[in-house]
Amino acid sequence: MLRGLYDWTMSLAARRSAEYWLAVIAFIESSFFFVPADVLYIPMAIARRDRAYRYALVATIASVLGGIAGWMIGYYAYETLAKPMLEHFGGLEALEKWRAWGTEWILLLLVTSGLAHLPPIKVVTILAGVLHVNIWVFIVSAIVARGARWWLLAWLLSRYGEPIRHFIEKRLGLIAAALAGVLILIFILYKLAT
Repeated sequence: MLRGLYDWTMSLAARRSAEYWLAVIAFIESSFFFVPADVLYIPMAIARRDRAYRYALVATIASVLGGIAGWMIGYYAYETLAKPMLEHFGGLEALEKWRAWGTEWILLLLVTSGLAHLPPIKVVTILAGVLHVNIWVFIVSAIVARGARWWLLAWLLSRYGEPIRHFIEKRLGLIAAALAGVLILIFILYKLAT
């Protein structure tokens, strides 16, 4: 099923309405979709390097709005939507653990998930709503985290084009995930020490 979603998302890059689809995919990725919008963004930015930053802006805005939707699901629809989803995916225990650690933990996860999809952004946005993270703090964090990811991709793709694609698809995610893992480890050690 995921391979079919991936292939369908890739096919959108060739359409005239690709920019619209980028906004839609970036929005729903931040609240419930399984395929990252990078799958659509990267071929679009390579095909039109002069529009890489424009696409990054579209993806950032849509992703932040999708994050707000995820936050609202967690905040307003915990019992009806968020809790059953967390139970289904086995995240209810983690939610209770993170709740005890406080909102700074969820903000760290928002940054790491925004940069490296670690953990998936949709999970963190919903959890932020469940934990009642201040919406304005959430929005600023989402803009910084998601914006950094999209603008870094825009810079790389507009500067290097197709040759950098392999690096982005294979190694950039690993580097970002390692950095995110280090940030999470530092935070855990700090919390355990205090």
